[in-house]
Amino acid sequence: MRYRTRVTAPAAALLGTAAVLAAGPTASARPQALKPGGTPGAETLGDSVFPSLGNDGYRVEAYHLDFAYDATTRLVDAKATLMIRSTQALSRFSLDALGLDVRSVRVGGAAATFEQVDEKLRITPARALPESCAVAVCVEYTADPARTLAYTAWVPTPDGFAVCPQPNAAHTVFPCNDHPLDKADFSFRITVPSTLRGVASGRLVRTENLDGDRTAYTYRSGSPTATELVQITVGDYIVKERQGPHGLRLRDVVPTARATALEPALALTPGHLDWLEQRLGAYPFETYGLLPCNSDAANAFDFTGLETQTLTLYKPNFLLQEEKKIGSHMMHELVHSWFGNSVSPADWADLWINEGHADFYGLLYRYERGWADSLGLLTMEARMRDTYARGDQWRASSGPVAAPNAVNLFDNQRYLGGVLVLYALREAVGEDVFNRIERTFLERHRNSAATTADYIAVATKISGQDQSGFLNDWLYGTKTPRMPNHPDWTVAPVVSSLVAPRHREPGHYPDSSATL
Repeated sequence: MRYRTRVTAPAAALLGTAAVLAAGPTASARPQALKPGGTPGAETLGDSVFPSLGNDGYRVEAYHLDFAYDATTRLVDAKATLMIRSTQALSRFSLDALGLDVRSVRVGGAAATFEQVDEKLRITPARALPESCAVAVCVEYTADPARTLAYTAWVPTPDGFAVCPQPNAAHTVFPCNDHPLDKADFSFRITVPSTLRGVASGRLVRTENLDGDRTAYTYRSGSPTATELVQITVGDYIVKERQGPHGLRLRDVVPTARATALEPALALTPGHLDWLEQRLGAYPFETYGLLPCNSDAANAFDFTGLETQTLTLYKPNFLLQEEKKIGSHMMHELVHSWFGNSVSPADWADLWINEGHADFYGLLYRYERGWADSLGLLTMEARMRDTYARGDQWRASSGPVAAPNAVNLFDNQRYLGGVLVLYALREAVGEDVFNRIERTFLERHRNSAATTADYIAVATKISGQDQSGFLNDWLYGTKTPRMPNHPDWTVAPVVSSLVAPRHREPGHYPDSSATL
C-alpha cells in the first residue's frame, strides 16, 4: 500500500506544535464532536519485508519525547506525546511497542484503555475518533536500555545510552508508527544529571537547569523524520561545533575523554559535505555531525556506522584510524542524508536506493583519492566488473536487488548490487543525464518516502526513454542483464553449495558496505 505524503509545515508552525506537545494535551488538541462508532485501525502498513510493522487508520504529524534518565537505576522514565490525525473513523488504533512498561495512555486528555499484545500497544479511546480528527495521544512508560529482547534499538554505554533503531526497532525505545512511510516532526526533552549531557536529532532549542542538580535539553527536528532515523543519546559528552559549506552549523557529540584523539576524523566532515553537495545539491537538513558513542564493545552494535538523522552513530575506535581507512565509509553515511533520510524508503524492499547510492558515491570518493578498496582495486570500472561476475550468484543466494526478505535485507545485493544497477543506468544514459536523474529524484521526493517505481519514473522522464524494462530487469530479474558498453563482461556460473541462506538473529545485520 502507498500513501500520499504529508506536506511539511513552516518552521514557525513546527515550533508551535512542539510547544503544545511538550506541555501535554490541551483543549485544542482534544478531538472535537466525538461520536460512537468506527472500526479498529489495521495493525499493518503492508510492508513487503516487515508485514507486521506499522499501523493504519491514522498518520502521525508530530512526536514529542520527554525522557528522564536516572544514572543510579539506569532506567528511563518517559512520556511520548503523539499528535495523530485519523484517516478513518476509529474505535481502536494501535502503536508499535516492544519492551516498554506502559503505565497510562490518554487520548485527547482523557484516559484510554490499552493492552500490549506482541509488539502492538492497542489503544481504545473513551469515544471513537471520527475521520480526519487531530488528537494528542500521550503514553507514559518506563524503559530499561539493558533489557534483553529479541532485538532492540538501545545501546547501553558505561555512562548512558545511544539508540540504533534501523530498520524495525524504534518501537523498543518509544511507542510509534514504526515505518518510514509515516514520517513526522520530532521534538525531544532529555533530562539528565548535570554531569552528563542529553543529545537528540535536530537542533538544540533550550537548556534548563533544574533542581536536584539536573539539566534538561530540548531539541527540535527541522524536517520530517522516519522513526528508524531518530537518535537520542546520554553520556559524558562534549559538543564540538564547526562550520560547514554555506555557513551550515555542524556539531559533533564526542566522549569527553576522547575528544582530542577523535578530532582528525571529525575535521573531515566539511570537506565531505563540499564534495557531495557538488554532486547532489545542498545538504537537506539543519545540521550534521558525528556521534562516536562511548562504547567500543563488540556487542554494542554489529555495524560500522548508522545514519541517524543529523547525527551519524559510530564506535570511537573506528574513527581513530587513518583517513584512507575511514573516509569512504564516512562518505557512505553522509550520502544517506540525501538517500534514505531526506528521501526514505516507502517499503523496506526499496532499501537498495539507500544503500546502493551510499556505496556508489562512497566508492567514487575512494577511487578519486587513489585509495585501493578491500579487493585491491582502484577504479569503479574494475570493481563493477568484479561485482558483475558475482551477479547471478547473489541473485540466487540473496534474491534480486529490489526483492529482499527480512533475513537477507542487508546483504551485498542491496549495497554493491545496488551500485551495479546505478552503474548500468549511468552507462546506458550517460553521466550528464544520470546526474540529472539523481538530482531530480531528490528534489521531487524530498522530505517524503519514495518507491523503486518512483525512481524508475524519474529516470524515464529525465532520460526521455522508457527505462522501466531496463531497470526492472536489473532490479527484479533472476539473471544478470548484459552491461551496456561492456560486451566482454561475463557472469560466473552459480555454485549451488553457496546458495543456502545464512541464518541471522532478527535485528542483527553485519556490514555489507564496500566502502569499508
